[in-house]
Amino acid sequence: MTSTDTGALKGRGELRDQPRTTATRHTTPTSTPTPTALPEPPPDRTRWLALAIVMTAAFMDLVDVTIVNIAIPSIQRDAGASFSQIQWITAGYALAFAAGLITGGRLGDIHGRKRLFLIGVAGFTLASALCGFAANPEMLVASRILQGGMAAMMVPQVLSIVHATFPAHERGKVFGLFGAIVGLGAVSGPLLGALLTEWNLFGLEWRPIFLINLPVGIAALLLGRRYISESRAPRALRLDLVGVALVTLGLLMLLYPLTRGCELGWPLWGYASMAGSLAVLAVLVAYERRKAARDGSPLIEPSLFTVKSFAAGIAVQTVFGVALGIFFLVWTLYMQVGLGWTPLHAGLTGVPFSISVSVAAGMSVQKLVPRFGRKVLQAGALLMGLGVLIYIWESDRYGLAIASWQMALPLVVMGAGMGLIVAPLTDAVLSEVPREHAGSASGLINTVQQMGNALGLGLVSVVFYGVVDDRTAASRIGPAFVDGFQHALLWVAAVMAVIFLLMSALPKRPAQHLEAGDAEAPLTAPEDEPELVH
Repeated sequence: MTSTDTGALKGRGELRDQPRTTATRHTTPTSTPTPTALPEPPPDRTRWLALAIVMTAAFMDLVDVTIVNIAIPSIQRDAGASFSQIQWITAGYALAFAAGLITGGRLGDIHGRKRLFLIGVAGFTLASALCGFAANPEMLVASRILQGGMAAMMVPQVLSIVHATFPAHERGKVFGLFGAIVGLGAVSGPLLGALLTEWNLFGLEWRPIFLINLPVGIAALLLGRRYISESRAPRALRLDLVGVALVTLGLLMLLYPLTRGCELGWPLWGYASMAGSLAVLAVLVAYERRKAARDGSPLIEPSLFTVKSFAAGIAVQTVFGVALGIFFLVWTLYMQVGLGWTPLHAGLTGVPFSISVSVAAGMSVQKLVPRFGRKVLQAGALLMGLGVLIYIWESDRYGLAIASWQMALPLVVMGAGMGLIVAPLTDAVLSEVPREHAGSASGLINTVQQMGNALGLGLVSVVFYGVVDDRTAASRIGPAFVDGFQHALLWVAAVMAVIFLLMSALPKRPAQHLEAGDAEAPLTAPEDEPELVH
């Protein structure tokens, strides 16, 4: 269908997304009634179906990032993968994902967010099948890199579709749901991976952790074609190939040494590469400014960083990614290696955290942020820091005898703090972004979060393995991991204090909550709306 198919648009309640030219027309007493005089169409329910589809795809990606870690011992044993190959099974996905996010977001702006989302889902599903049926470790590594690249096409479209489809007064509720999905994905991946690996379905060992994506991906593809509305930037943009090359090179030069540095012993070339990445990214910034002035079609829209809420939110998102990168890896090592728990035991221990994140995320955007604004995010940073300190105290008091139920209190407090941050932060970052740049902004949000996570993972070698010696005797591994865990969590607490200070630069109240009462007011310029096609 095309954009001229107004009958379909009316049937789906999407005429509100077209330029509101009727709002400025003047009529005489004898003229026919304008369309604004017609009764309001019934509430459009298809956009909520579309939301369920894109959220399912986002959940699939979030789970896939963490599910592999639990199955690594099984992969190493069954597939005969070397240590280097095991590193690349996780690192290859992360590198391809981070390097392609900004490009994937801009491609959605240019060629249509629905189209790129469906291409990404199809590619992600195919790559999952290739991972599940991999004949050797080399094929598994290549398939994981492909999977990360396809995720980079799919994931940026999720926030873009939400931003372009839902009116301002509904986005708060939507981002609350998104935060709940993030919370579930953070802990559901390890738990699901533990269950699938332990069950050993049909004797397939680790392979079901990838094959489970097939029915989910096929359903998202079929339903997405029917229920997701197409949107793209209103102006005819072109892909900035020089920008693509520069951003990919800069991110790879930064993230590759961070990902492999610990394994390789932090060689000198790694530091040189990270320093060189800053020069490449500086060239990218200068080029994008000239590109925007010349033809208005840069890969990264420089004007986004003049929006205070976006610039401040990006900084918070990056540092928050560092805290999460440190905590989740060290937490897994602490439970499975230090305490000697099984993957299933460790996964079940995280359930209170997951529930707490989901509940707090839903409440924060829908109830708390409209009333208290920025203070909710700052309270979340303080709560998460408090939960970390409680965890350190309990770990020190109970040592190796600590039980899952004793971890519940700090995990619930930390989860509540994280839930108060994740959904409102996304809301705050995108609240004042023009819709035509939603894809570029969404790609940047996901990219800086991945960069923060990679930096956090790199710092684990300093804040954790700086305390835990690889040559520690077997009888001392448990106590050493407990000490390393406590030391790493002190760093997480310090990072949360930095986040609290950075949040003071966020707007006191996200703009889209301020405009909630006037969400259907005519736009001042029709070109500010995304073009919708079907």
